[in-house]
Amino acid sequence: MSHNPPQKDWHGKTVWLVGASSGIGQATAHALHARGARVVVSARNAQALDDFVRDHSGALAVPLDASDPAAVKAAAQTVLALGPLDLLMYCAAYYRELRATEFDLTEMLKHQQVNYTGALYLIDAVLPALLQCGSGHISLVGSVAGYRGLPKSLAYGPTKAALINLAETLHVDLKPSGVGVSIVNPGFVETPLTAQNEFSMPALISPAQAATEILGGWARGEFEIHFPKRFTLWMKTLRVLPYALYFPAVRKFTGL
Repeated sequence: MSHNPPQKDWHGKTVWLVGASSGIGQATAHALHARGARVVVSARNAQALDDFVRDHSGALAVPLDASDPAAVKAAAQTVLALGPLDLLMYCAAYYRELRATEFDLTEMLKHQQVNYTGALYLIDAVLPALLQCGSGHISLVGSVAGYRGLPKSLAYGPTKAALINLAETLHVDLKPSGVGVSIVNPGFVETPLTAQNEFSMPALISPAQAATEILGGWARGEFEIHFPKRFTLWMKTLRVLPYALYFPAVRKFTGL
């Protein structure tokens, strides 16, 4: 069953991807541009955005620190002036390994500001326009790390769990308005963030593969787009285990 209007034809559609200087965001921007969308890319790395625009005719770069609410408002005004916004994808992210034995409040709050609060700033800036039009789509990039508590994910995991819950509630509230909402929960994708990991990452895929999965999910009208299935389905099984089974399973598979 489709939870959102299927989005298959991107020709002439205006899409805004925040966090598009590398990884999943950049690959998805490339895929949307190839399908005829008018692509707006934002991130803090202005040089990476300029490089993207140089290689993608008609694309627009709007440099942006998503943790700055005033900057988000100004960027949104620029984008909305182009006309109706068909898609906002929030894929800005920050990640550092952290365990409770090394609790670092500064790191905890930085994760929250970039991964979650930045999404709130963007939604606040564009949602009134989407509601007025009665159309458009908000897609948030979460992670399977948000399904349940995991080792070394003390700072990152809770922010992704918050995005999942936020997307679910947005979908419930906005479904009658015509505004679509989706949550993207990847497994391991080869990005600058995962390059920090010193452990073996099962079912690791490329950003281009991730973009293909995301566009496929939008085309099917899915609410949750998770991939690769050979890994995420296993994570979904862990998600429903009672604590009496979950905690021993996590300790066994992580060697703790």
